[in-house]
Amino acid sequence: MIIGIDASRALVARRTGTERYSLELINALLNLNSGHTIRLYVPRRPPIDLFRDNAEVVVLPGKRLWTHAKLGPHTRKHPPDALFVPSHVLPIVGPPRTVVTVHDLGYEYYPEAHSGRELRYLRWSTRRHARVATRIIADSHATKNDLVELYGADPDRIRVVYLAPDPNLKPVTDKIKLSLTTAQFGIPGYARYLLHVGSMRPRKNLDRLVDAFAIVRQRHPEMKLHLVLAGDVASGGRALREKVKAMGLLDAVRFPGFVLPHQIATLYSAAAAYVLPSLFEGFGLPALEAQACDTPLICSNISSLPEVAGEGAVYFDPHSVEEMADAIEKALVDDNLRQELIAKGRENLKRFSWQKSAQQTLAVLEEAAS
Repeated sequence: MIIGIDASRALVARRTGTERYSLELINALLNLNSGHTIRLYVPRRPPIDLFRDNAEVVVLPGKRLWTHAKLGPHTRKHPPDALFVPSHVLPIVGPPRTVVTVHDLGYEYYPEAHSGRELRYLRWSTRRHARVATRIIADSHATKNDLVELYGADPDRIRVVYLAPDPNLKPVTDKIKLSLTTAQFGIPGYARYLLHVGSMRPRKNLDRLVDAFAIVRQRHPEMKLHLVLAGDVASGGRALREKVKAMGLLDAVRFPGFVLPHQIATLYSAAAAYVLPSLFEGFGLPALEAQACDTPLICSNISSLPEVAGEGAVYFDPHSVEEMADAIEKALVDDNLRQELIAKGRENLKRFSWQKSAQQTLAVLEEAAS
């Protein structure tokens, strides 16, 4: 069987959630050595060490509208047994059997985060997936329910396949490495800090996180508590920085920008707790990343997050600043609770691996091809 995969998003240098998903899942599929031919379609030659060497790479040069102008016509003329699009949209004209991953429908809940053109395209493409894809993979049952309820997708054609954290993500215990990393981000050695990693779009709810942080900092001045908001400042961070400045908290809140992959584990491990205050998530990979680094997790109780984080988190209503502040305070001051969260986080992680995700995805592709 020939499995074709749109690998274009895996080539992005600075990978956020969907790009990391694409790269990790492709390599996990190759690691299965299933006996099938894995054919990767890309717009340019990938770095030599990006994919396992048992992949067949097809370069289709192009930039603008590559999916529709290049991938679609080529796979229509030379169809694989199934075409898998893990992090993009299906081509308008393509092969007869297709599988696509829908990560979330957050734009339906927070349309103001997108331009009118983006919103129209997202709605059109996802509705089309619901109608024409042979099979749809959803990151979570929450996303599957949204597809059925909002777009009338056939639940029998949707399969839920969970993501997984980077298998190399482990707790860092080297005190010198921990102190060097925190110093690099401007965090004083005497301070404890809360961490959030990701975009700063409105649905991430970082405005309320800053307010909750200010409350806890005022309640416990002895902690010298800091807040690290790592991620793309361009996606809402400028307004957030102005808010922090107006509150007189610039010395206590850090905006380190994009964190390099080799720094992530140390940044998580040195944190007193990880706070995930999102108003909406299709999956919520940072929850698992925090658990993988033995970082106590404080988490919003909505959408997919309880499904993913399991029992390894202190939950709060993300619309309530007071409830968020109470959850943060509880996780910081109760040492028994912290140890319980770490233990339950480790147990929860056993449900997730890229090998398991690849095996389940391969089953969906084989089902679609047949």
